[in-house]
Amino acid sequence: MKLPAYLLLAAGLAATPALAQHQNHAMPGMAMPADTTRRAASKGHDMKGMHMPADSSHAGHHMAGMDMGEMNMSHAYSRNLPMNRNGSGTAWQPDQTPMYMWMQHQGPWMLMYHGSAFGRYTSQNFNHRDARGHRRAVDGPNWAMVMAQRQVGQRGLLNLSLMMSLDPLTETRGGYPLLFQTGESYKGQPLIDKQHPHDLFSGLSVAYTYAFSKDVDLTAYLGYPGEPTIGPTAFMHRISAMPNPDAPLSHHWTDATHITYGVASLGLRYKQFKLEGSNFTGREPDQYRYDFDRPRADSWAARLNWNPTAELALQASHAFIKSPEDLHPDENVRRTTASVLHSRTWGDHQFIASSLVWGLNQGHGAHAEHAVLAETNLTLGRPTFYGRYEWVQKDSEELEYYVPGPADAPLDMVFNVHALTLGSSYRLTNLGGPRGPELSVGGQITGYVIPATLQNDQRGRGFGQQLGYGRLPLSASVYVRLNAPWMRAM
Repeated sequence: MKLPAYLLLAAGLAATPALAQHQNHAMPGMAMPADTTRRAASKGHDMKGMHMPADSSHAGHHMAGMDMGEMNMSHAYSRNLPMNRNGSGTAWQPDQTPMYMWMQHQGPWMLMYHGSAFGRYTSQNFNHRDARGHRRAVDGPNWAMVMAQRQVGQRGLLNLSLMMSLDPLTETRGGYPLLFQTGESYKGQPLIDKQHPHDLFSGLSVAYTYAFSKDVDLTAYLGYPGEPTIGPTAFMHRISAMPNPDAPLSHHWTDATHITYGVASLGLRYKQFKLEGSNFTGREPDQYRYDFDRPRADSWAARLNWNPTAELALQASHAFIKSPEDLHPDENVRRTTASVLHSRTWGDHQFIASSLVWGLNQGHGAHAEHAVLAETNLTLGRPTFYGRYEWVQKDSEELEYYVPGPADAPLDMVFNVHALTLGSSYRLTNLGGPRGPELSVGGQITGYVIPATLQNDQRGRGFGQQLGYGRLPLSASVYVRLNAPWMRAM
């Protein structure tokens, strides 16, 4: 059982010196999100969490005795946006997105620490013991991140970030079991019904932003590894996905490029719009999770972001990805995505966060394949209720599932897979006090609706007998979770 590894990860976050000093000091000048300034306009008001929507026109207001005009807390890539809008890479989230983190100031630097670690038992396709994909495991998906930023002169902003994961220790034999998941490979074989682990070094980036005015700024971003301008905030960092330990089945349709060895991006923001472009390495990380892969700079992406209100973040993106899979080096992929993220926060640990994401892959096999994800996280104090629905098109090559037919008939077919997950968790306590990591327990169940062809055993042409998945396969997990605490401003 791998529990000590990922518990050590979360404990390491809490052990960072002076991690929660900000809780005991009036932190000079945060560029707070705005709408709720009316709730905290009087001095001494206890502001329950940095979940207020953003409007830099309020930057000169005094909130809870703090001079907003002097503070240097801001978005990672803009001095004129709220930090709540931070997503993964340079992606945006809604300004009312709640934040789970520790934060401290060291001279001119602002440091932020995030992290999450699961310890869980999962049983895949538990209602069909002799069917394909039936597997049980104890594992621990996890990640930890630190960001450091400082203002440079009157208009500049420098950001450094590091993200790491102990998945290579807690997710052995190529990854954790996940029914109908595909993508990447292990020991020369494709991963099927399994989610690959993330690399030890999952992100290492530097970015500089220059503000031409309050409404216009330009960001240059370099990552090795980093995240190109494709898709919405990656699932690991989406608040709507926070309670769910499983990666989405649509991961390789939308946000699988969040760990890319070699990324260079430029982004131009005008008010609530941002247009971005990237040059990056198309090949996905290899099976050796402790090294740095060779950068190739052979692919490109473009993304348009728009936050029309404090509760919404919209994006559309398109990318050419050269040879993403090492088992199919001659196949290139054109990926198109669109998404709507919504967050609304009304109190301490009280919020709803939802995501609707569409992705399209063209070029992998003979068919264009779509994926749609809809997920919601409703947190009401200690209890959380969440769900995820996905419709994903997987072809016979991805699943290595071939059906009988005439010898001259094409081998590849597209299967429509529907998956619905319902789960809940309960926040037990903060370890080591109110500013320590949050400890929660939870569980979930997933049901799959699949075509009859995938349900029954088949004898494929030249591939021998193949087990089917059975009718309405079910998977379930129970878990404990450690994550950074809900962030408050005192």
